[in-house]
Amino acid sequence: MVMDDKHKVALELTDSVITNMCMGATFKDYGGKVNSLDFHRTDDLLVTASDDESIRLYDTANATLLKTIHSKKYGVDQICFTHHTSSVVYSSKNGWDESLRYLSLYDNRYLRYFKGHRDRVVSLCMSPKNDCFMSGALDHTVRLWDLRTNVCQGLLRIRGRPAVAYDQQGLVFSVAMEGGAIKLFDVRSYDKGPFDTFLVGDDTAEVSGMKFSHDGKLMLLSTSNGHVYVLDAYAGRKLHDFTLEPNPDGGVLEASFSPDAQFVIAGSGDGTLRAWSTSSGAEVGCWTNNAGVPACVKWAPRRLMFATASVALSLWVPDLTKVLKADNGP
Repeated sequence: MVMDDKHKVALELTDSVITNMCMGATFKDYGGKVNSLDFHRTDDLLVTASDDESIRLYDTANATLLKTIHSKKYGVDQICFTHHTSSVVYSSKNGWDESLRYLSLYDNRYLRYFKGHRDRVVSLCMSPKNDCFMSGALDHTVRLWDLRTNVCQGLLRIRGRPAVAYDQQGLVFSVAMEGGAIKLFDVRSYDKGPFDTFLVGDDTAEVSGMKFSHDGKLMLLSTSNGHVYVLDAYAGRKLHDFTLEPNPDGGVLEASFSPDAQFVIAGSGDGTLRAWSTSSGAEVGCWTNNAGVPACVKWAPRRLMFATASVALSLWVPDLTKVLKADNGP
């Protein structure tokens, strides 16, 4: 992986690199906690959604804020990039309008509204391959959409709070529901029902977040009671179980794979940020210098960087001096 364009330092993700990650930039000008964040798949861009009703766009290569857009009427909760660098889909947070909005960040213009949910959207995911996306809401439904039309393309009725995720090939999507059940669907024939169902051990807590690894071999689940599970995505077998302190405000705690799926990072309710190896299951990093509980956590897909957010946004990069010292010895 290339560290940055200026220095052209090539680094592989190792235990030493992870251990010596540090805050490269922090943005503290939020007026409320950050609810969600997303990296663009192919550009050095990051978007955040905050309780201060702002949507903020950042250039992650230069650690600069590019634009702030306010959604004062609707609020903003879940957010994700489309494939375009200047458009996003986001959900409301005001409690009276559950519509999803397709927004152009370039000219602050709504391109389309997606109506149908009857309660708050808690999970939002864009297909990696086309203009389709999914939303899961507290109305016990998962809806499938296409950016090109405001008509709902598919509806799944489920039990409990849903979490949704596409695999990186865009061929499979998964839906987590009540009782720790994970159902896998073929994108082309989801109306025929799931082709496989996993049960996450004896943990009946709600799955609040779910992701596939880039190679599709692993799944990452985070639950409302502070557990993070790594599963074999083909067999549903539990490989690792990491335990965190639950979020004291009752909110979700996000977990994220590194791009090579060798590591998992997650924020804990005690304010720490932790990292583990997916091969050994060992903890390889723990940081305490976060502003609040780092509930939002995501790895950048193109750089050796991850972002965390609470009431502030932090971009983490390797401390090269410490990495080189650790690799070369005293």
